[in-house]
Amino acid sequence: MDLGFEGDFPVIRASLSGPEEREFSGRSRWVVLPRLKFENLFACDVYPKAQTAWSHFFAQRGDVENVYHLESVVEISKRFSRSVPSQLQGLDVVTGGFPCNDFSVAGKRLGFNSNKSHRGNQSLVDETVDEPAVENRGMLYFWMREFVRHTKPKVFYAENVKGLVSLGDAKEVIERDFASIRKSPYLVLPARVLKAVDYGVPQTRERVIFIGLRRDAVRRDVIDHFDNTGQLPDELDLYPSITHGEADGLRPFATCGDAFVGLGEPQESPDLSHRSYSQAKYMGRRLQGQSEVSLDRPGPTIRAEHHGNIEYRRLSKSHGGQSEETKRGLPERRLSVRECARIQTFPDAYEFVRPGIVSASDAYRLIGNAVPPLLAYRLATRLDDVWDGVFKR
Repeated sequence: MDLGFEGDFPVIRASLSGPEEREFSGRSRWVVLPRLKFENLFACDVYPKAQTAWSHFFAQRGDVENVYHLESVVEISKRFSRSVPSQLQGLDVVTGGFPCNDFSVAGKRLGFNSNKSHRGNQSLVDETVDEPAVENRGMLYFWMREFVRHTKPKVFYAENVKGLVSLGDAKEVIERDFASIRKSPYLVLPARVLKAVDYGVPQTRERVIFIGLRRDAVRRDVIDHFDNTGQLPDELDLYPSITHGEADGLRPFATCGDAFVGLGEPQESPDLSHRSYSQAKYMGRRLQGQSEVSLDRPGPTIRAEHHGNIEYRRLSKSHGGQSEETKRGLPERRLSVRECARIQTFPDAYEFVRPGIVSASDAYRLIGNAVPPLLAYRLATRLDDVWDGVFKR
């Protein structure tokens, strides 16, 4: 999300929208997206490897000292209840992804009743209490809400897995809670599930996006329309228009073949993130991660998984491989770290594998936990386009 909201990163030409394709004339397969008006002032995560990779990349863009905080949003929100740092007063945008493990269809789906702490490594089970603990991992949206309450941004974006919308009334509970922030009530738009592939990302990933607008920062006519209809005027819709698909007027979906352009084989690459790939053995078709991607189609959802669940670049014939690369005699192997990053639309300048610092296992986890930068860029450019129409001057 941080990279997408800043912009200024390369994407494959197949990921461009129709207007962008016309704007970026030429034959290059890569195009650098424009720098947007947003700048990262604060970031946090409890996972040290995330901080390491983030800081190493963003330091190439400018001074990031004291920007990234290796803390839980629980700890930060408690501290902010006493005093918000001066650099975050007057903040415009907050983006966040509260942990999705407990809402994911691939997880145990404990949701609000998760028994993990906000650091994900401690049990919060109390057999004498029936209610979920407010600091458990399934309730971290509450602490993002508290962060929003203290910093009072004009707009916030909260993302989670698609599975959340089918977990009872979780979506409605979260929408109501964000809308009821004391002293700074928010207009919370009806959450939508966005398909990354519809926005130029070569991946079938789906995410639910919550968007809230601080009521006292929004124009009166916009508030009136929202209060009457429950949504923004069509011309000010903050969810971006679809750019890719099979309908007339849309560009074709970006594919794995588009994403992998110029990579070659890992052993031939100087990029450590491409030289690194899972060596886990094939475990049978019925298990997760045991199929090969198709170069002619978007890739599957990149998961924050162990090595044995990373999809295959290609399978051997004995394991049912259909790739032309297999027919040419190239050996069976799983997707490299860089190939996963390409499917997620991370630029090659984002170094995920660093010897002795960030391992391939760490890198797969970081990539799988991320929002595709290009999807975030689509959200950010739409916000920029309608900003003056939504907010008071």
